[in-house]
Amino acid sequence: MHLPAFYSHAPRLLLRDPLAELLGAAHGGLLEYGYADAVRLAGHSCPTVAGAYLMARAGLRALYPEALPERGGVQVTMSAAEVEGTTGVIAQVFTLVTGAAANNGFNGIGGRFVRHGLLRYGGGDLQSVAAFRRIDNGDTVHVAMDLTGVPPAPQMRALMARALADDASGEERAAFASVWQDRVRRLLLEHADDPATIRAERRA
Repeated sequence: MHLPAFYSHAPRLLLRDPLAELLGAAHGGLLEYGYADAVRLAGHSCPTVAGAYLMARAGLRALYPEALPERGGVQVTMSAAEVEGTTGVIAQVFTLVTGAAANNGFNGIGGRFVRHGLLRYGGGDLQSVAAFRRIDNGDTVHVAMDLTGVPPAPQMRALMARALADDASGEERAAFASVWQDRVRRLLLEHADDPATIRAERRA
């Protein structure tokens, strides 16, 4: 595959998945994720997919400040309904990274490693995108993103209109794609740890 080079420079996530360890899928259960994994899952790269990836990263880092995050050890509650806006897309990225799945998830082995039911919708907290809760100790963080600090290029709308036209040239479509991905690049490389853009906070 020929993916944009900046994907490989985006922050990566190292987690431990006890199920992967039990079944011999990964030595020590260690799994590493990169932004390209989220792109493969979604089939595209956009600020929403990148923001979801960074929110998952921020949420897990806040929940496990001194240890590797445990994949399958977190319950995710989305604030909005599954069909509302980009909620479903974001939730898919959260599932990829955390292992938390809706009712179609893994049922477990011997009552352990259950993944289904760990992803829920309609939590109703409009101040965040989702809440991440550790199953072992109940610690909870709320994650959110604000992309106003990473605005699209001024010419984005015009380039998109031309790229979507039936008679668009290859050069016009490439120009739009370049500007589109540059916003994703700025988000991933310049704002991954910017608390004004990606937030993970505990609530009393």
